[in-house]
Amino acid sequence: MTEKRTVYIRFHAGINFNTINTLTQTIQKKLNDGYERFVLLISSVGGNVFHGVHAYNFLKGIPAEVITHNVGSSNSVAVVLFCAGSERFCSPNARFLIHGVISHLQGDFELKQIEEQLNILRNDTETMAKIISDTTQKTTEEVLKTMAERTALNAEESKEFGLTTEIKEEIFEKGAEIIEINEEQ
Repeated sequence: MTEKRTVYIRFHAGINFNTINTLTQTIQKKLNDGYERFVLLISSVGGNVFHGVHAYNFLKGIPAEVITHNVGSSNSVAVVLFCAGSERFCSPNARFLIHGVISHLQGDFELKQIEEQLNILRNDTETMAKIISDTTQKTTEEVLKTMAERTALNAEESKEFGLTTEIKEEIFEKGAEIIEINEEQ
């Protein structure tokens, strides 16, 4: 059996247009170069739901194996990114923060615009809950309750919750190809 060509991507960034664009472009280039396995090493405060869900859908749809590994903290929509892995590891001291969607409204709004924003918040919350539910085998209602309670999970709790498939200290093997994605790119 031949070993799959693997690349490790250290995603130490917030989730926004630039970081997710860099991530998807990097993966597309490596797919074109014949890579068959991507290990995403995540430590992220979260960020924009739209871009996080985009990255999740992209990773689930590529013709390659995707493994995720929480190496620090996966918060908010970074939990959704973490859920993209067919195998989901976390380091022994890693944590997850699962909470509802936050909106930063500024300016003057009329009623229809406020209703529109409320609908977007509801939709984003339900989308995140469904992704986490599908991953953990919890009901959407259980996940929504977990989100409403702003739940922090340590490594053991994340495994009990069904988020993590294995707690694993080793992140990559000696000589592994590692690509860095951070805020400065």
